[in-house]
Amino acid sequence: MQFRDIDFLIIGATKSATTWLQQSLQQDATIFMPDPELHYFSRYYDRGDHWYLSNFAGQEHRRLRGEKSNSYLGMPQSAERIREKLPHALLVAQLRNPVDRAYSDYCMLYRRAEVSRNIAQYLDPRQAAGGRFLDRGLYYQQLQRYIDRFPMEQLLVLFFEDLKVDAGAQLSRVRRFLNLNDDFAPQPLAKKVKDKTQPIIGPRLRLLLRPLKPALAPFRQTAAFRRLHSMMTKELQYEPLSGDLRARMVEYYASETEKLGALVGRDLTGWLTQGK
Repeated sequence: MQFRDIDFLIIGATKSATTWLQQSLQQDATIFMPDPELHYFSRYYDRGDHWYLSNFAGQEHRRLRGEKSNSYLGMPQSAERIREKLPHALLVAQLRNPVDRAYSDYCMLYRRAEVSRNIAQYLDPRQAAGGRFLDRGLYYQQLQRYIDRFPMEQLLVLFFEDLKVDAGAQLSRVRRFLNLNDDFAPQPLAKKVKDKTQPIIGPRLRLLLRPLKPALAPFRQTAAFRRLHSMMTKELQYEPLSGDLRARMVEYYASETEKLGALVGRDLTGWLTQGK
């Protein structure tokens, strides 16, 4: 396997249903995408080309080979690395209202016990500008790095909001971009891939149990473990995104959203309203 055999990348954005898109594409047996995300061109570049390509070993018979790593859009070094190794690759970016994206990202890390309930610490531009949650919604800057390095015909920009309206049309648009015919018409996944309403172990208990994960791993598939796990899970109550905090976030993203809309030829003023 060589770099010329990698056909496409889904580059982000985080919390914009890119996993849904990946799993919908994976229904087509002619497409290969490794699990989990590789994050090679962002976080693990020091692992080397051999490691990256080994994730595609034995898949030469597939019509298309690609991968999804949502960190590629937000991490500045990724675009140049991808241009160097995969100048021919088709690139898919799926974007989401940056305010909703940041809040969803916060909720995900809260579930993992990696952030506290002090939501302003992570999402209020007066104290969190430059951090993970707000920076990953600066789509104009992120896309510009790719536009500077790739022909526009190699980049497809999608929107999460369109997926919610017609998931089938969204998937069909991706397949056409990848030059796939309609001989196989997979159905888009009908449910959320990562649903924050799904009962889980709470953050505090998760922290307490974390040191025991290696010891419990051999028992995860047993009936006793599943019963115990179900007894400890519950639907989490997340710190809500207040109107005042949303307003500050909208103001923070206003200029960036205007420039993005001009770049992709789309009216994105709906992102700047107060409602979710």
